[in-house]
Amino acid sequence: GDVFGCVADIGWITGHSYVVYGPLCNGGTSVLFESTPLYPDPGRYWETVQRLKINQFYGAPTAVRLLLKYGDKWVKKYDRSSLKMLGSVGEPINHEAWHWFYNVVGDSRCTLVDTWWQTETGGICISPRPSEEGAEIIPAMAMRPFFGIIPVLMDENGRVLEGNDVSGALCLAEPWPGMARTIYGNHQGFIDTYLKTYPGYYFTGDGAYRSSEGYYQITGRMDDVINISGHRLGTAEIEDALDEHPDVPETAVIGYPHEIKGEGAFAFIVLKEDVAHTKDVKEELRSIVASKIAKYAVPDHILVVKRLPKTRSGKIMRRVLKKIVTNQSSNLGDITTLDDPSVVTEILDAYQKYKMEQSASS
Repeated sequence: GDVFGCVADIGWITGHSYVVYGPLCNGGTSVLFESTPLYPDPGRYWETVQRLKINQFYGAPTAVRLLLKYGDKWVKKYDRSSLKMLGSVGEPINHEAWHWFYNVVGDSRCTLVDTWWQTETGGICISPRPSEEGAEIIPAMAMRPFFGIIPVLMDENGRVLEGNDVSGALCLAEPWPGMARTIYGNHQGFIDTYLKTYPGYYFTGDGAYRSSEGYYQITGRMDDVINISGHRLGTAEIEDALDEHPDVPETAVIGYPHEIKGEGAFAFIVLKEDVAHTKDVKEELRSIVASKIAKYAVPDHILVVKRLPKTRSGKIMRRVLKKIVTNQSSNLGDITTLDDPSVVTEILDAYQKYKMEQSASS
């Protein structure tokens, strides 16, 4: 009798597995959602929950951060008493978004699961649920392997990391039913990408941390790691710290070449609509990163933009930002999956203006 509301684009794997197949195969009612969460207003998700009495709601952290920007009023306008479980999918969810999703949308009573999986895995692989009744859920953490999934962490030399409180490349040790078998027309490419890096294991391309309790936290894509003055850290760590600022609902951090440090961090941020004092916010953000991580992790540049370049499935296209910062905007590659390609021009104009201001002040 569940009404499952997965608000993913049906052309994305989450739409395949958790709109078309999963709910229907399990005898549930599936909600098909189109357009954006902002049309005709930022209450669209919650009006849909009220109207269709959705009790399982599954969406992307990007959408949660976007709606957080508009405050609590659009959520509380609608009856969400039908909700029992909330889920996030597509990228690691930061703490501020997790707590807003749990406390405001779920009224601090709905189970909230941060799920990790990939297009290539077919379905959820790491998630706080299912588990024994009453088992703890740690905010912003995927936590537990799903049935039949055996995750391992690898070090830089391709050795399995034993024990807990370790970080490494996330691999899966055994096959599972939903596993991709090949890339159409390029089987060798499939082998090279997923099976060759760590022979005998499926390489996810993601980094992860295994806590002292044995729970897993996804730290982001391995290619989103930057090296600042010999310190390796994921851009997701910096983003997570920046996202703690109450006036900053969305961030994206990329690495860029730095003549002294090797690489530096460049942060793009979106402010809440009623925030005007950007200089103060930038200083506060630098202080947060310095205290939460370290001074070396503080972004050299913080650029305020109206919005970030996102695909229709809600993922931030960071490579576009990197191309802009490294003066390769004439060769952005394929941007057909962007929800609105005009955002590139917006960001490019903001970046050029920022560069001129930097030159004038130096």
